Amino acid sequence: MEELPHNDLNTMTHENGDPLQSTSPQISVSEFSCHCCYDILVNPTTLNCGHSFCRHCLALWWASSKKTECPECREKWEGFPKVNILLRDAIEKLFPDAIKKRHEDIHLNNDIVQSLAAFQKYGHDQVPLAPNTGRANPQRGGGFFSGVLTALTGVAVVLLVYHWSSRESEHDLLVHKAVAKWTAEEVVLWLEQLGPWASLYRDRFLAERVNGRLLLTLTEEEFSRPPYTIENSSHRRAILLELERVKALGVKPPQNLWEYKAVNPGRSLFLLYALKSSPRLGLLYLYLFDYTDTFLPFIHTICPLQEDSSGEDIITRLLDLREPTWKQWREFLVKYSFLPYQLIAEFAWDWLEVHYWTSRFLIVNAMLLSVLEFFSFWRIWSRSELKTVPQRMWNHFWKVSTQGLFVAMFWPLIPQFVCNCLFYWALYFNPIINIDLVVKEVRRLETQVL
Repeated sequence: MEELPHNDLNTMTHENGDPLQSTSPQISVSEFSCHCCYDILVNPTTLNCGHSFCRHCLALWWASSKKTECPECREKWEGFPKVNILLRDAIEKLFPDAIKKRHEDIHLNNDIVQSLAAFQKYGHDQVPLAPNTGRANPQRGGGFFSGVLTALTGVAVVLLVYHWSSRESEHDLLVHKAVAKWTAEEVVLWLEQLGPWASLYRDRFLAERVNGRLLLTLTEEEFSRPPYTIENSSHRRAILLELERVKALGVKPPQNLWEYKAVNPGRSLFLLYALKSSPRLGLLYLYLFDYTDTFLPFIHTICPLQEDSSGEDIITRLLDLREPTWKQWREFLVKYSFLPYQLIAEFAWDWLEVHYWTSRFLIVNAMLLSVLEFFSFWRIWSRSELKTVPQRMWNHFWKVSTQGLFVAMFWPLIPQFVCNCLFYWALYFNPIINIDLVVKEVRRLETQVL
């Protein structure tokens, strides 16, 4: 048998031996160990400070601490750390079996896989290097949606300044102006807002020059005979019911979103932000503190009685509301527990004729928030963290309650201009922000699958 050269024999001995043993007296595994896991480096990632760690160890450190600094010397890193390709290739050639075994162990650990995916997603979100510079912008963000939001914010500021520089709208005037001081034109405006059918009697009220004082004296008998001649009993009943509310309040009660905002600026802003952060607590607040004026119309809109499903105008149906039946409560509680955003979408859908574009913004926003909530529950389920749900719910309740109390204390000091800006931002721009969040969640899910 031909004798093998000494060098070839030495190489075979090391290839057949323990992969964790050194390939020469001068090189050992300890020289290529990670200072986080104290095992051989896998996909070694070198930071600005010169220290190298396993990439998954660095991802776990970043996910737990949320700090962009070296786990060993605590020096901040700049940009996004990359794999040291030269060091990785050298280790894989020197210790192939050990690296293969570690790769298998890493892929079986769900926490490591998720941390790596989140770390890579964080890297993808970083702003690329600016031209002629060697440093990356450490801020997160950028991209298409940031540009869209910037442009929309500029347009919104111009529109809001124009709106507030003009005179107050007629709708706002009616909910603040005493009914006895209404002009004939304002009485007709009030009448037309009862529904499309009210336009049939517009000319008759104008011909008689019915102002606020005269309106308060009219009775059902006078409405049924000339010159008003309202023969339809349902129409007379709707006008009289709303007239009774006007007499009781002394002003026109709010009948749409803009009038509700004019009367309740703080509550309307609270409800918009509660829609995103905690719709269940927002609806509970309406039940406890605004049952008659807001919650009762809400539940009758989203869970109508069978006899209410006629072709009547939405405002007409809500003029005379009774206590909800057990069937309505049952339907509401099921949706409240599992599909809170669907309640908002159904409510906005019924108001399409009154608020054409605004209702569509609310419907789209509710759909996006439902998707985001699904992703949140999916993340909890996939990580087997169902036991933490009660604690999460309590922390969420405490956070929302504390923030609400803080805002309520300082609400009188907040300028109306700022409140209006926040209102329109939450109403029209939050859907665009939520589209961006949904896209990021889908990308994160795709990264986890890969």
